Amino acid sequence: MSWLFGSGGIVLLAVIFVFASLRVLREYERGVVFLLGRFWRVKGPGLVVVVPGIQQMVRISLRTVVLDVPSQDVISHDNVSVKVNAVVYFHVVDAERAVIQVENFFEATSQLAQTTLRAVLGKHGLDAMLAEREKLNMDIQKILDAQTSAWGIKVSIVEIKQVDLNESMIRAIARQAEAERERRAKVIHAEGELQASEKLFQAARILAQEPQAIQLRYLETLTVIGADKNTTIVFPLPIDILSVLAAAAKRGPGP
Repeated sequence: MSWLFGSGGIVLLAVIFVFASLRVLREYERGVVFLLGRFWRVKGPGLVVVVPGIQQMVRISLRTVVLDVPSQDVISHDNVSVKVNAVVYFHVVDAERAVIQVENFFEATSQLAQTTLRAVLGKHGLDAMLAEREKLNMDIQKILDAQTSAWGIKVSIVEIKQVDLNESMIRAIARQAEAERERRAKVIHAEGELQASEKLFQAARILAQEPQAIQLRYLETLTVIGADKNTTIVFPLPIDILSVLAAAAKRGPGP
């Protein structure tokens, strides 16, 4: 009886040991297994056997992680103080290095993203931060990806979410935009005056070649003025009539 009890206890312990050795890893998970403290292999997905007391396993997710970079105080290249926040998308591509090469890859990537964000944006002016976000996103992504590759991390996307300015800078930008609009309006007006003067010069040359055209233009102007009944019209004396009168005065009284 004691022998049966002893055998049953051994079988029970064996069953408990087997179940304690089993691990199930999902499709997006990998297990970094250590044998007596030394790296052995990466297992998964599926059913994995880990011998208790001899082997230890660290679970690593291969799914994309969304990292929210907190707002950072940045001084631009043209000495403008702004607050910038961003979001970083990354995932583990090498589970072994993500466990062995860095203690906490999530925290390490977060701190590196903050310092890189300040360093890259500090090399550019405010106008570039506002107008060239796509280029800045690519620059930050390339730097982060190059530095995190040693940890088995792939940084796929970096997006600058918001650039916050203080009130005085917002007012200064508004004044600058207004001045720019006024400058463009003056330039357009000056270009219109130039084009009008060129057309008037061409018209004057054409009319000077045909005196009859001048008379027709004169009569057309009188017609337009006379269309308004409340208008008092002062008829100017044509130049050719003055020429005739001047010639008659020179000849003097007739015989």
